[in-house]
Amino acid sequence: MKEITQSLRLSPSEIPHRIYGLENWAAGYFGVSDQGCLTVHPTRNPLLGVEVVSLINTLQKRGVAAPFLLRFPQILDTQIKEFHEAFRHSIAEYGYGARHRGVFPMKVNQKRSVVERLMSAGHRYEYGLEVGTKAELAAALTLQIHANALLICNGVKDRRYLEWAIKAAKIGKNPVIVMEEASDLKKIAEVATALQAKPTLGIRVRIFSRGAGKWEESGGETSKFGLNTIQLLDCLKSAHATQMARQIKMLHFHIGSQITDIRRIKSAIKEAARVYAKVCKMGYPVEYLNVGGGLGVDYDGSRTASDCSVNYSIQEYANDIVYTIDEICESENVPPPTIVTESGRAVAAHHATFITNVIRRLNPGLGGPEVDLAKIDSEVVLEMTDLHKDINQKNFREYYHDALQHREELQSLFNLGYLNLENRAHGEWLFWEICRKAIKFSHLLKERPEEFSDLENILASKYICNFSVFQSTPDAWALDQLFPIVPVARLTEEPTERATLCDITCDSDGQIDKFIDLRDVKQALELHSGIADSYYLAVPLVGAYQEALGMNHNLLGSVNEAHFLVDDAGKPHLDKVVRGQNLGQVLSSAGYDAPGLKEGFQRMVTAAESLGRLTAEEGASLTELYQSTIESYTYLED
Repeated sequence: MKEITQSLRLSPSEIPHRIYGLENWAAGYFGVSDQGCLTVHPTRNPLLGVEVVSLINTLQKRGVAAPFLLRFPQILDTQIKEFHEAFRHSIAEYGYGARHRGVFPMKVNQKRSVVERLMSAGHRYEYGLEVGTKAELAAALTLQIHANALLICNGVKDRRYLEWAIKAAKIGKNPVIVMEEASDLKKIAEVATALQAKPTLGIRVRIFSRGAGKWEESGGETSKFGLNTIQLLDCLKSAHATQMARQIKMLHFHIGSQITDIRRIKSAIKEAARVYAKVCKMGYPVEYLNVGGGLGVDYDGSRTASDCSVNYSIQEYANDIVYTIDEICESENVPPPTIVTESGRAVAAHHATFITNVIRRLNPGLGGPEVDLAKIDSEVVLEMTDLHKDINQKNFREYYHDALQHREELQSLFNLGYLNLENRAHGEWLFWEICRKAIKFSHLLKERPEEFSDLENILASKYICNFSVFQSTPDAWALDQLFPIVPVARLTEEPTERATLCDITCDSDGQIDKFIDLRDVKQALELHSGIADSYYLAVPLVGAYQEALGMNHNLLGSVNEAHFLVDDAGKPHLDKVVRGQNLGQVLSSAGYDAPGLKEGFQRMVTAAESLGRLTAEEGASLTELYQSTIESYTYLED
């Protein structure tokens, strides 16, 4: 690895950007200090940044152990402002005759602190909420939002859901009940009649166009929810027949999540706007055109239509939506609708950064002393000794291939019983050393053979990190989502290792072995050796979906959480600490309630004492130790 960075001739200031892509995905929120430390700039002011290392030190002094999630609420403020101002700018530029209203989909991040901060930051923009279940609706009913803000009620609804969605208007909310199926209208009519209410209604329409990327299948004509044009016409006729037509105020379209290509957005908006115009011409008083979510996040910084990037900015997104709808409404001679967006990922992703500490480093093929020739009595191992001694820049490809053949011979001889364990170990040591020398020489070639790139990935170190992929970055496991990962310090220091990251679960899937790169996907991440006990890695952009999807695999629960604010002088302030789950809390979710655990353990101790296996003093000590363990952090503490 050392030879790689030297051949690239990277200066210390280039390392964080060329290797970790920081300036590409940071979006102005992250930087590097003169000391080579990762910095966070919640307001995007380059002069008001704080080193993540100092935040870690603050938490450690307060007894808050890693891993932890760092929240920066001011980033939510900044994102809300940028998002809404982008639409205001577009509306002004194109002379659009209506407004834009944003809502936050609670499924993206249901944490109360996050949602409340978003509602506060978005108050002046009349920012609202989108809910998809009874639980989300129950939470939304308690939150302070602007009186004019929309409360979009999506999802499959039973009678109780509908009752509360309708009653929400009684406590000052502005609910819009979106019909996902044609049969919803009858159910809504029954509940509304019983409550003597006239709720505002919307219809989710399934359009042909769909997004691009990992979630492409969630949109289009085969999407989970929505009415096709045949069902839409039937629903409109039924609404007319039941005197509910005047209550249909919104048409809702779901394009998809994390749409990577702006052309797909344009195509979908054009179709949605055309549907809106035709419905208006039929005499239905639709006021809102809800274009759903889909605004993506550039996780890898490539600004391309790859699965983990987007080839457009927030302003381009707003421009295309406003311009397209305006153009079609003008051509159809219908009034422009209020544009509603449900962008959640782009609003929430940047505000949270996950921090894990590296526990240990494992290196394939390493270990044991150098080969003692006096102890070798195998011809194959002696031949490998010569390969190891004589390999050079001119012959390394030939010698590497010879080493591969010799390794197969070693395995065959061992399986047949003709090779002892010591000779096999010597042969393995020589093979891996030959591989490392071959990799070193391969970097000196103008055109490097692919087999040596693959070999380098095989020989990448494994950094065991104190976290669970399934809990803290579930999309990395389930969807091969790429998140930027970067050391919190030593960023201007030349990396000396290539590594994959392994978590502390016992699952072989508990690892991250794909990493962002500007032109490709890296199979290993450049990191530093000499990690000791203070090497921390940051995983930014995890504020959307990761907490909602995190699971207690191996009973590793939620991590410690800290909220930091940065004042006008650039000084960080710890606003709040939320302790992660302890063993008792996580076990309780699996049916092992804390009192029952203590009682069960006490029975075991009492039985052991009666059999003379434990003294009363030893039993009391074990009971106390078990109690403290139940109350401890689920992650490694030392």
